[in-house]
Amino acid sequence: MNENEKQKRLPFFGIPKLFPYLYPYRFRIISMILLGGVSSAIDAAYPLFNRYALDHFVGERTLRGIQWFVALYLILLFGQGIINYVSSVSCGKVEMMLDRDLRNDAFSHLQTLSFAYYNANSVGYIHARVMSDSGLIGEAVSWRMMNLVWNGFYVAGVFVVMLIINLRLALIILLLVPVAVLLMTWFQRKLLYYNRKIREINSKITGNYNEGITGARTIKVLGVEEKMIGDFTKETQNMRRTSIREAHFSALFISTVAMMSALTLSLVLWQGGRLTMEGLMMIGTLSVFMSYALELLEPIQSIIETLSAFIAIEANIERVTRLLAEESDVTDTSEVIEKYGDAFRPKRENWEELEGEIEFRDVSFRYPDGDEYVLTNFNLKVPAGTNVAIVGETGAGKSTLVNLVCRFYEPTKGQVLIDGRDARARSLLWLHSNIGYVLQSPHLFSGTVRENLRYGKPDATDEEIMEALRIVSAESVLAKMEKGLDTDVGEGGGMLSTGEKQLLSFARAILADPRILVLDEATSSIDTASSSHTGFRRLWMRMSSSS
Repeated sequence: MNENEKQKRLPFFGIPKLFPYLYPYRFRIISMILLGGVSSAIDAAYPLFNRYALDHFVGERTLRGIQWFVALYLILLFGQGIINYVSSVSCGKVEMMLDRDLRNDAFSHLQTLSFAYYNANSVGYIHARVMSDSGLIGEAVSWRMMNLVWNGFYVAGVFVVMLIINLRLALIILLLVPVAVLLMTWFQRKLLYYNRKIREINSKITGNYNEGITGARTIKVLGVEEKMIGDFTKETQNMRRTSIREAHFSALFISTVAMMSALTLSLVLWQGGRLTMEGLMMIGTLSVFMSYALELLEPIQSIIETLSAFIAIEANIERVTRLLAEESDVTDTSEVIEKYGDAFRPKRENWEELEGEIEFRDVSFRYPDGDEYVLTNFNLKVPAGTNVAIVGETGAGKSTLVNLVCRFYEPTKGQVLIDGRDARARSLLWLHSNIGYVLQSPHLFSGTVRENLRYGKPDATDEEIMEALRIVSAESVLAKMEKGLDTDVGEGGGMLSTGEKQLLSFARAILADPRILVLDEATSSIDTASSSHTGFRRLWMRMSSSS
C-alpha cells in the first residue's frame, strides 16, 4: 500500500466513485432494498402472531378464528420465502455484474497503459486490484448492503413495535442498547485490527513460501537453508501469536454479546413479570418482548460488523478507481485517434503503408522514475531495407533505443521519425502492427503451439505456420512434440526450454510479416548450429527485403 492509500479517509467517501457502475443496475438495487425492508418487517411481525395466539387462543381458551390466523401466517411465510428468493437472486446478479464490469474495465484499461506503469507496479499488486479488490467491492455492494438493509429495517421495526405496545418496558430495553453498541463497536475495531494484521503476516508467509520453492536451487547452492527456515519460522510464530489474540477477542466478543442478551432478557422477565402479575400487561405482550430481547442484539451486532466492512472496503474502492483513473504517459492525440482510431476501434482504412525507415533526431531520454539521462542528443538514421546491429556494454542504452522505436516510451526531448514523420503523428496500433519484436526472455501464452503462433497472425493457415517454423529452423522442435501444433506449451511456455520458446517467438514474429523486425539478444538461448542454419540465413535475407 502506498502513501496515498495510508492517508485517513472519511467513512464511505469512496462509495460515490462507484455510482457510474451502480447506475445501470439502479432499479435492481432499489428493488433489492425494498424487498429486504419488506422481509425484515415480516420478521419483526412474527412475535405479534405469538402475542395474539397466547392472548386469544390460550388466554380465552377458544379456537374461534384460528383458520384465518393460520391462513394469514402461512401467506406471510410463503410470501417471505418468495421475497427472500427474489432478493437473493438480485444480490447475486448485482455482485456478479458489478464484479464483471470492474474487472473488464480494469483489464481493458491495463492494455492502454505504457511500460512505465508496469515497471512501477508489481504483477501481484496489479493482480490484486483486478481480481481481489473488484470481488470484495461486488460482495460489499450486494450482500453486505442487503444485510445492512435487512438488519436496519428489522431493528427500526422492533423499536417501533415495542414503543407502541408498552412504552415502559421498551425504554428499559432501549437504555441497554447504547451500552451494547459501544461494547460491540470497541470489540469490532479490535477484531478488525487483528484481522488486518493476520492478512499482512499471511502475505509475508506466502512470499517466503514462494521464494523457498522458486529459489530452491539458489538456496541450496548458497547453503542458506537454515536462514530461510529461520525467517519462515519467525513469521509463522508471529501468525500463531496474532491469531491466538484474535481468537481470544472473538471468544470474548461472543460471550459479551450473549451476556448482554441474557441481561436484557432478565430485565424483561423481571419488569414484564411484575406488570403481568399486576394485570397491567398481557402474557402475550411479555412473550413479544422476550422474543425481541433475545433477537435484538444480533442484528445490531451485524449492523456494526457491516459498517466496519464498508469502512474497510474504502481502501479497495480507492485502489480500483485509482487504477481506472491512471493515465498512460504514451498516448495518441485526439487528432491521431480521429484519423487512425485507437487500440479498440482502429480505422485501418486510413493506415498508410509503412516502409521501415527509422531516424532518431536529437533524442534525449530519461526514464520517468530516473534522474539521469540515458541518451543525450542522440542521432541515428536507419534506411528501410537495412540491418543494423547495436552493440554496447550493459546499461549503455541498447534496450532504450528499442523501447523508443516501439513507442513503449516517448523521447524526453527530440523526435523518433518513422518514414520521415514523427512517430507520434500516427497511431500506436499502426506502429505496433508493423513491428515484430523478439525478446531475450521470450513469453508464450498458455495454450497450444498453433494458438501461440497465431498471435502473430490470427487467420494464419497451418501451411503458413509451418513455413514460418521452417524459416526459423524450428521444424526439429515441432517434430519432438507428440501432438505437433496441438501441443500444450504450459503456463508461460513452461513445458518448453528457453531455446525452444525463442524459436517459437521467432516464428510468431515472422508469421506476422512485420515491416520492422527488432531482435533484443533473441538468439542468446539458441544453439550455434541452429542459429547458423540455412533457415536463419533465409531469415536475414527476409529482413533485408522487408525491414
